[in-house]
Amino acid sequence: MSLGDASVSDGSLVGAVDQGTTSTRFMIFDETGSVVASTQRPHAQHFPQPGWVEHDAAEILTNTWAVIDETLSSAGLSAGDLAAVGITNQRETLVAWDPATGEPLNRAIVWQDTRTNGIVSRLADGDPDRFRAVTGLPLATYFSGPKATWLLEHVDGLRARGETGQALFGTIDSWLLWNLTGGPDGGRHATDVTNASRTLMMDLRTLAWDPDLVAAMDIPLAILPEIVPSIGRLGTGVGPLEGVPISSILGDQQAALFGQGCHSPGEAKNTYGTGCFLLMHTGGDAVPSTHGLLTTVASQVAGEPPTFALEGSVAMAGATIQWLRDEMGVIDDASEVEALARTVDDNGDVYLVPAFSGLFAPHWRSDARGAVVGLTRFANRGHLARAAIEATAFQTQELLAAMRADSGVDLTELRVDGGMVVNDLLMQFQADLLNVDVLRPVVVETTALGAAYAAGLAEGVWADLADIRTNWQEGGRWQAAMDAGERARLTNRWSQAVQRTLDWV
Repeated sequence: MSLGDASVSDGSLVGAVDQGTTSTRFMIFDETGSVVASTQRPHAQHFPQPGWVEHDAAEILTNTWAVIDETLSSAGLSAGDLAAVGITNQRETLVAWDPATGEPLNRAIVWQDTRTNGIVSRLADGDPDRFRAVTGLPLATYFSGPKATWLLEHVDGLRARGETGQALFGTIDSWLLWNLTGGPDGGRHATDVTNASRTLMMDLRTLAWDPDLVAAMDIPLAILPEIVPSIGRLGTGVGPLEGVPISSILGDQQAALFGQGCHSPGEAKNTYGTGCFLLMHTGGDAVPSTHGLLTTVASQVAGEPPTFALEGSVAMAGATIQWLRDEMGVIDDASEVEALARTVDDNGDVYLVPAFSGLFAPHWRSDARGAVVGLTRFANRGHLARAAIEATAFQTQELLAAMRADSGVDLTELRVDGGMVVNDLLMQFQADLLNVDVLRPVVVETTALGAAYAAGLAEGVWADLADIRTNWQEGGRWQAAMDAGERARLTNRWSQAVQRTLDWV
């Protein structure tokens, strides 16, 4: 399968811009899917009010150019050595910018932000599933459409600018694509179907902006990006990427699904990053959820029908460990949490429900608040660390139960990736709770790898999906060792703790 001109480069190296919630990375992979070079830079997190989370889009762009330049230099490579570059991004985070100057018009509103709760309630009008039949999504603060409404209602002059072509809106992929392909000098204003499917404005059947939903949010259609397939040439790079085809965009979780080789119905992966995201491929069928999951686009090759996935989203996974470090001072570095948790034999009946931004799937309660349940004088720092680790596994168990109910599929294995999968205690506890094998690949940065695979597929570096699946290699496996009675007891106690957070409001 080749969707571009494979003669653009004689090389077989492919780059990926991986723009995440806490950092930006540029990685270069060879034809085996092995890492050739990588550079990463963090960016600031801004919390101007309770529930608000913001990023500086200009800082993200500066970091993106820097990591591209540094990665190429460190490997002794130039743009001409790359056959293609793909983009993967934190989804649902929204940017508005001036197309004449390229300057952001406000800080980006991050996917974790809950300021749009009032707008969401107004749109729902008592029915949070009002848009689900068209978009596959419940009305929630998580998604980017209401963020656009909020900006138009609260940033002076922004609506007038948008209506006269002096403002563009887009998720982070759109911001990066526009800049990487020329910015004010002809950059392409587009987003792919995976990111567009997370806005509450795209019709899953037509893969186009739904005019009724856009009108319901009172958003000028002209400010929105063009919706394009995920895999296929989108433009040509400038600056450090001069002349390189930009040939894929995938939202980060769809990129990880692709990079894990989960291309067929019933295959699933879970990414343990800032949040936690469980996706199951459902092929060409957009399976509706009745158990609190999301129906989303998995990917689309240019000229071909899209594929879909069911997704369960958790707001706080690695971010819970960051909270232990930054706000609570329980640890000095995230890498210390496993050793601290191993100082105790079990959680001591302590449960941490990290509903700091509400609860996502399957509850969808933006008003829920975090809680630590079960504290006694016996509890210590080790129990709190263990409860923080286990919270991610418990939330994943809730997602998998919902996924089984929606799909009728019983998984036999779960492929995992993301920064937290180096935590062996978490991986074993996850296998114990799910009662399925948990598999970690050799290359755990599957988000970037998926974007690279997609771009290389478009430009002929890989002939087809079979080539990509052949590259996948197992790097670790955990098997369930917990008896059914203990699994049921722990699950019941977790459910009781979650109910406390829901009763608090």
